[in-house]
Amino acid sequence: MPDVSIVIPCYNHGQYIDEALQSITQIPNHDLFEVIIVNDGSTDAFTNERLQTLYEAGYHVIFQKNSGLATARNNGIKASKGKYILPLDADNKLRVEYVTKGVAILETKPDVSIVFGNAQKFGSEQGLLKQGPYNLQKLMLANHIDACALYRREVWEATGGYDAKMPAQGIEDWAMWMYASFLGYKFHYIDEVLFDYRVLPTSMITVLRKNKIKSNANMEYLINKHPLYFGPQFID
Repeated sequence: MPDVSIVIPCYNHGQYIDEALQSITQIPNHDLFEVIIVNDGSTDAFTNERLQTLYEAGYHVIFQKNSGLATARNNGIKASKGKYILPLDADNKLRVEYVTKGVAILETKPDVSIVFGNAQKFGSEQGLLKQGPYNLQKLMLANHIDACALYRREVWEATGGYDAKMPAQGIEDWAMWMYASFLGYKFHYIDEVLFDYRVLPTSMITVLRKNKIKSNANMEYLINKHPLYFGPQFID
């Protein structure tokens, strides 16, 4: 049974999926991980053809109707077997050290449940995406931990996974990190580049950040969901 389940939701990003998979194959011990791709009802012909080809080649590909990023990740995790989960966006790339060093930390530090690190931006932007050490106050004001983090399966189970009921998609990972914090799970920061983050002008998070109304609706939703931890002061 693999230690790590790498879960890759894919919606119309078939042009990038091979780069993501190629980065994963660089991990020396292929018995250490499994890869699960979730086709979230892609409408792009190339993406559907490419994912069908990967399925026929032996990859674990789940085909579902379009249900959103949160549901895609959750369904991938439900089908997975690893004790550790590592989400990877279909347009990003993984560094070997994320799995090797991340697993070593989780295996030797039972008090740590979530491991995260820095990213190297590429695409329409270049530079280092330095996430910085975990800080709850900072996290409650804005997300500084990418969805691409290695964590124990029990974190996903205890938090209920990625919330598909949020008014706008794009910050389900942030909501889960905060809930995990409220439940007392410990984060561990590795100050190294552990994955490559493709910046696209049309990405979900870029569009959401520009839409203030939807961003505020998400915060109002989180306040109602966790009234003991949030207050209206977090909406600006």
